[in-house]
Amino acid sequence: MCENYYNVDNGEYLFLNTANWKTGRSFWYEILPNILFYQLAHYYPNTGNCQNEMRIVADRWYEACVAMGASINPWKVPNFNWTAFNFSSRKPLYNGRWRESDAAAGIAWLEYMAYIKWKEPRYLTAAEWSMQFLQKRVENPFYEILLPYGAYTAARMNAEIGRNYDVQKFLNWCFNGDSVCRPGWGVIAERWGDYDCYGLVGSTTDGGGYAFAMNTFQMAAALVPLVRYDSCFARAIGKWMLNTANAARLFYADFHHAKYQSCGFWTGDANHVIAYEGLRKVWDGRSPYATGDAINLAYGAIDFGLYGSSYVGIFGGIINPTNDEKILQLDCLKTDFYHDKAYPTYLYYNPYKIKKAIEIDVGPEVKDLYDAVTHSFLQKNVSYRGAFILPADSAAVVVISPADGEIAYKAKKMLINGIVVDYAKEKKS
Repeated sequence: MCENYYNVDNGEYLFLNTANWKTGRSFWYEILPNILFYQLAHYYPNTGNCQNEMRIVADRWYEACVAMGASINPWKVPNFNWTAFNFSSRKPLYNGRWRESDAAAGIAWLEYMAYIKWKEPRYLTAAEWSMQFLQKRVENPFYEILLPYGAYTAARMNAEIGRNYDVQKFLNWCFNGDSVCRPGWGVIAERWGDYDCYGLVGSTTDGGGYAFAMNTFQMAAALVPLVRYDSCFARAIGKWMLNTANAARLFYADFHHAKYQSCGFWTGDANHVIAYEGLRKVWDGRSPYATGDAINLAYGAIDFGLYGSSYVGIFGGIINPTNDEKILQLDCLKTDFYHDKAYPTYLYYNPYKIKKAIEIDVGPEVKDLYDAVTHSFLQKNVSYRGAFILPADSAAVVVISPADGEIAYKAKKMLINGIVVDYAKEKKS
């Protein structure tokens, strides 16, 4: 069914928002559907003609990079300071109102995934072009949702092929709200009314703050697996995920009085599984206020959004409870698409001011628990249900590895039985 969104008849040869969409309107509309298809194809690789379609997508965006000024000899980085790319005219365009320069991040992710899958050098070249554009950039380019994929791609390329991209800068751009492409776009860090809204993603300035379900859920898909490749950010991302997992419930109608939502009258979703498009800090003196743009802009009758709600599956796939309700187990592999062989890996963050004992199910076989944050084993020779100590206000990236496996070192990587468990562990002399 998803292949219906592969636009062939109009000559685009890309996955787009409808079956007959034309490019040249908005970069994120042109890139995100292709990212989503790559993600689906990771889990359903033998469906339809998806493998060939994926390669064509990578080829198309490589060609777009060249059309935006990229070259190999001499080496030249493309210019992504446009609104969109028109594949019919093979030209980028600026609509006179905004620029979506973080298109580079989405294209970098697509091209690097294609390189990982097929080892075609041109795909790595396109990923490098895109990442180097971001690396050289001084001003924050965050527009909608693509930039977090650039942070992830930077961390992964650094870890896997020895690059030195500035992951810290890219993450700061995602959170700080100082974008020049969309002023105020970032992560909410406030209490709205009687509720903590820390961690929600959207505008920090529109009406005092306007967070969106799609952007909140999507950012988790990019940032949680990042910690596998750079555990320096485990605490920051773990803390953010705890906050956003808590606040995301406010996108749903059953967490609000009818007066604090725009569609309290609607009875079409008795189980409250469809989220509102967004959450405003204040509307008509009420805070927070669950709503959306459909009614206000007169293009729809209700403000619930399937396009944003569908991404809640990202949270559902990543987040698991532990023996402590305020400490989550976050699956680092669930959205780490096209990764190399890996052992089960989980991110934990302890928000308490005291250490906590966290239980973990390792299955019936004997395992070791390795922490990629402290670069050390937490427990050895455990089976069924093990436990480890998580210090106050700290994070762990726990890898469940075979007990007493053969340890080897390759560059900065530590491997157990030939599989990487730590991308930043150097052998001690």
